[in-house]
Amino acid sequence: MPTPRVETPQALPPEDLWVKCPRCRDIAYRKEVERNLNVCLKCGHHFRLTVEQRLAITVDRGSWREMSAGLTGGDPLEFRDSKSYPERLAQARSASGRADALVIGTGRIGGRAAALGVMDFNFMGGSMGLVVGEKLARLFATARTRRLPAVVFCASGGARMQEGALSLMQMAKVSAAIARLRDARVPYISICCDPTTGGVAASFAMLGDLNLAEPGAVIGFAGRRVIEQTINQRLPDDFQKAEFLLAHGMLDAIVPRHQMRQTLTNLLGILRPRR
Repeated sequence: MPTPRVETPQALPPEDLWVKCPRCRDIAYRKEVERNLNVCLKCGHHFRLTVEQRLAITVDRGSWREMSAGLTGGDPLEFRDSKSYPERLAQARSASGRADALVIGTGRIGGRAAALGVMDFNFMGGSMGLVVGEKLARLFATARTRRLPAVVFCASGGARMQEGALSLMQMAKVSAAIARLRDARVPYISICCDPTTGGVAASFAMLGDLNLAEPGAVIGFAGRRVIEQTINQRLPDDFQKAEFLLAHGMLDAIVPRHQMRQTLTNLLGILRPRR
């Protein structure tokens, strides 16, 4: 009796080998999309970036110096939903390898020195709590003391609910730090990435001397559904998109990712504060 033939199953390609664009639904080879700065080759959709990806395409190689990397917070309200707040923080820290939702430091962009902040939406939705507020205050204080232009890439769902009113206080704290920076005549450039919402959009994200955004970024305070139910009206399809805000005077420019580094280089040269 012949031995039955056993078919060897073919190895499936890794799931992360391909990426599907959420806008045009096109499926592309992930490496090609990454080489295109994580912008869809077909429709130009800007995928969200990690902190490391953002720094790699923005800051001059070897110039980045992180500040306050070990700054962490506690559980001031002893908040608990399906999990305790410390558990959620531990999971986010383990997954991201960083202490909280913001990385700050100094570096050079096209040879121009700057104080730089990058928010991490993958860390609890980029939410702003005590640590994020304190880091931003330190960033703007460093920019004021060293007379370095400040640049912040914003990406957040807003204030961190697990810290309640304490997280909302960071809006005022950071806004005051920006006011001191402005009094010192040191420029601040804010770049709104997808998404920039809630208390972050209502404070430092829209307080730049120049407010820029990436194409298609969602920017706003309350969610679309909440607003529609409140005013009992249907909103335009592009409501809260960067293009809508630009048309209504809320932004100074929309800058595609391929042009962002050169645009910042030019702006930092023009806005360089006097010593």
